[in-house]
This record gives sequence, C-alpha cells and structure tokens, in this order.
Amino acid sequence: MIEVGSIIPNVNGLDQLGEMIHLADHKGKKTVIYFYPKDDTPGCTAQACNIRDNYNMLLENNIRIIGVSADSSSSHAKFAKKYDLPFPLIADTEKEIINAFGVWGEKKFMGKTYDGIHRTTFLANELGEIISIITKPKTKEHSEEIIELFNN
Repeated sequence: MIEVGSIIPNVNGLDQLGEMIHLADHKGKKTVIYFYPKDDTPGCTAQACNIRDNYNMLLENNIRIIGVSADSSSSHAKFAKKYDLPFPLIADTEKEIINAFGVWGEKKFMGKTYDGIHRTTFLANELGEIISIITKPKTKEHSEEIIELFNN
C-alpha cells in the first residue's frame, strides 16, 4: 500500500459516464480517493450515500471525491443512478489503480479466504501528497471522518 507522504500515482480510468479521470490531476484541490469492494452492497451503499448526503459540505471545503472499485462502468452507472451519486466512480476492471495503491489482497469473510479490495480511503492535499489513509472507514460516517482529518 502506498504510504503517507507519497504522491498520488499517475493513473487514470473511466468513470460511470465514460469520462477519463486522471487521479494526479488535482488542480489545487484536496482529493479523496476511496476504494470500495462492490457496487450496491450494504456497506458500499452506506458509504457512498453518506458521501452523497454531505457532498456539498465536502465541495465547500475544496475536496473532490473519487470512488474506485473493480466493477464495470455499466455497474457504476446503475449504482450512481440508483442512489443519485454526484461524484465519479472509476471502473478499474484491470485493477491498475487498485494495484498502484496496494489495496488488493487476501480477505476473510464467513470463514472463507479470497482476494478482493480492502476498503481504504486516501486523502491528499492540494499538491497531491497523501496526508492520511483511512484503513477501516466508518461507512455511515465517512464524510465526517474525511472533514475531520482535513481540518486537523
């Protein structure tokens, strides 16, 4: 996993609208890149909806939000439409971004071991430097965690 002090990797991907999102193109904004396991699952939906519900507050704090999972663009489009998500969700089906950030690995659930995305959020300052990493985000309070970390 990349560490605090690292610069956002120069990777990009298509979002749910088919637009290319360049992660390193921060343009003087604080950037949040959050990785989540799967569209339209309980935890991922709670996390996305919490960010949606507080999206204006994040924008007022000059923070841009980018979600990333290995789901397809069409899956992201359905998810974003169903929950009216106003931020880009990158479809990283080839896991280029996921691997660049080091969030793919072994997971355990209900006694089974498998490989998947570790729910992780990276916060970067206006220069693109990672200033904080949330390895166990509170899905129902995630935007509050983000604001608090940027304000400390």
